[in-house]
Amino acid sequence: MNSPDDIRAQAQQRFGAFAQEYVNSAVHAQGDDLERLAALAAPQPGWLALDVATGGGHTALKLAAKAGWVVAYDLTPAMLAAARAFTTARGARNIAFAVGDAERLPFGDGVFDLVTCRIASHHFPDCFRFVQECVRVLKSGGRLAVQDQLLPDEPRAARYIDSFERLRDPSHHRAFDEHEWRGMFLDAGLRVEAVERYVKSVSLLAWAKVQDCAPEVIERLQVMLAQAPAAVREWIHPRCAGTPDAAFDHIHILILGIKP
Repeated sequence: MNSPDDIRAQAQQRFGAFAQEYVNSAVHAQGDDLERLAALAAPQPGWLALDVATGGGHTALKLAAKAGWVVAYDLTPAMLAAARAFTTARGARNIAFAVGDAERLPFGDGVFDLVTCRIASHHFPDCFRFVQECVRVLKSGGRLAVQDQLLPDEPRAARYIDSFERLRDPSHHRAFDEHEWRGMFLDAGLRVEAVERYVKSVSLLAWAKVQDCAPEVIERLQVMLAQAPAAVREWIHPRCAGTPDAAFDHIHILILGIKP
């Protein structure tokens, strides 16, 4: 088992290497789920928002259209540089950029009106610590909106899907089921306001390309997709496994909490 520092270093190395691919990734750059997350977050004029693990900056850019200021925050300097170029090219002038760890936010207590994190928390060594840190930096009445991969409740199916994800991206640490997400929010002191699921159809080859997977890794991914147990198939709905048209579903959770 890798240490938390090893997990962070691996994520930093991989996202530094593939920063531009994540800016260009259709899964991250567009979709009704991004619109829905922004709607749940509901940024208001004058608000100070924090987008944790901003990646290519897509969520930060969406928030900046309505919030007063947005801090785009990421562990990887190369990723932040790509996000800065992306958001600046689209005319955003109210986004600041900061480097740091999601589990050790370098901000004071009760600073932000809104914190978001989209399709990133499966990389965090201690996701509950991340949620606690978000609650700490939120004002009373502040909102935490998270989107990430969602696992089924069945433990063996969940482990299989996590292994599938980790084969494609070794910096994937773990995802969670809905009960775990609700528990983390409640245990951190948030009131859960909304929980939604969103299905994203994924082309296996395009998904693997974002991480520049070697041919032998793609072959193993195809095998795992083709041989998925019934409970896994019911969750990810594999299609055309073993062919260039191989595809499956990513199930995401969108969860919104309010700090009392």
